[in-house]
Amino acid sequence: MPWKNGGGETLEVAISPADAGIAAFDWRISMAVVAADGAFSAFPGADRTLTLLDGEGMTLAVAGESPILLTSDSAPCVFPGDVATTATLVGGPITDLNVMTARGRYTHVVARSTAPRALHAGPHETLLILGDGVAVEAAAESVTLGLRDFAMLESGETAYVCPASTAAWLLVTIRPVD
Repeated sequence: MPWKNGGGETLEVAISPADAGIAAFDWRISMAVVAADGAFSAFPGADRTLTLLDGEGMTLAVAGESPILLTSDSAPCVFPGDVATTATLVGGPITDLNVMTARGRYTHVVARSTAPRALHAGPHETLLILGDGVAVEAAAESVTLGLRDFAMLESGETAYVCPASTAAWLLVTIRPVD
C-alpha cells in the first residue's frame, strides 16, 4: 500500500483491528523499503518503533532530538509518530520494520536477540517473531522462518524460538494499556 505521505510503499504485516485503516488502528506492523531521503508520514496519537532490517543505514532526525544513526545492528528507535521526522540514507536503500501503537490504548516493545528462547503470549498480548533462519515451534508444529517471514502468537499461545547459529531475530510485544 502507498505511504500515507505518498513517498513510497509499505507492506502491512499485521493490523488491529483487522479492518482498521491507517488512521484508526490500535496497533500496526509494517515493512518498507526506503529508497530516498525524506520526511516520514505523520501519525497523530501513535508511538512508533523503527528497526533497520537491512541496508547500510539511515540517520533519523526527530524534531527536537539529536540525529540517530540506525543500522542493522543498532537498537530499535522509539519516537512519537506525530512529530516531524526525516530520514537520510547512509549508502543506498534500506528495509525497515515499523511498529506503531495508539498512544494511551496500546504499548509495544521491539527487541533484537540471537538466543534461543521460550515465549508465552500472556493475556491480551500479541507477539510477533521476525527472523531469517529462525525455527519456531508452536502447537506441535515447527517452521523455519525465511527472509522477511514472521510468526505471530496471540493471547495464551506458547512457542520455542531457536535461531540458526547466530541468526538475529526480532520480538515485537504488543499489550493494551491497563
